[in-house]
Amino acid sequence: MIPLSFAQRRLWFLHQLEGPSPTYNIPTALRISGKLDRDALDAALGDVVERHESLRTLFAAAADTAHQVVQDVGARPRLTVVGTCEDEVGDRLAEATGFAFDLTADLPIRATLFDLGADEHVLLLLVHHVAGDGWSQPLLVRDLLTAYAARGAGQEPQWEPLPVQYADYTLWQREVLGAEDDPDSLISRQLRYWSTALAGLPEELNLPVDRTRPTVPSYRGDTVTFSVPADVHTRLAELARARQVSVFMVVQAALAVLLSRLGAGADIPIGTPIAGRTDEGLRDLIGLFVN
Repeated sequence: MIPLSFAQRRLWFLHQLEGPSPTYNIPTALRISGKLDRDALDAALGDVVERHESLRTLFAAAADTAHQVVQDVGARPRLTVVGTCEDEVGDRLAEATGFAFDLTADLPIRATLFDLGADEHVLLLLVHHVAGDGWSQPLLVRDLLTAYAARGAGQEPQWEPLPVQYADYTLWQREVLGAEDDPDSLISRQLRYWSTALAGLPEELNLPVDRTRPTVPSYRGDTVTFSVPADVHTRLAELARARQVSVFMVVQAALAVLLSRLGAGADIPIGTPIAGRTDEGLRDLIGLFVN
């Protein structure tokens, strides 16, 4: 049996705790203008899912854990076509994005084509986070477009074979990190280190917020965008060079100072996602590597 990666275990735990939920869906919407070959698009979807095993993997429970069940190369998502109009497509996209995957029965990818008429379409590719991450999104689009161009010309896509699949990465990860019940394994040593390093951190930062934290998580959030003026960026880069650190480290330090000034104290935990693709063989692979 192929075990879950440690990142997949986190999502599997939440899936078991909360049941099927759209919280960890990753949507990618593509606007397509002009004549569309639906047969070629459908075949291209099959090509991409055949290329990336992570997109045709189900998850089966066994005792107190779970394992990956890779489906054969014939498994593919069904291209669902929905007729709509320009005024309604936003609501239809939101509705389709809210699909709740059953990880034990549903392939972790869905494809919905919204037909707006007059050779205008919007293609929604919906991937559950257990099978992909932010880095995977442009890979999915790139491979789909490559396959679509080939199928439109009556050919199969001619791409370089992937050096590894996600299951290979999972087995390698287990081999390197070892077992959690082995006190001498790398993962056990890492857990002890971080348990000590993060001991005593507050469960919640004492910040002046404009609303109370809900009893039950809503998973609703927002993004605030802003621009850093060129002169400020120049000074940040100069400071980073003078201190022999990255600009990212300077900005993170500034964020910590800001939170502290707002009342969060002197020990500020800041989480930073990393791509997790430390091996060249993983760069073109769709899968959950982010940490």
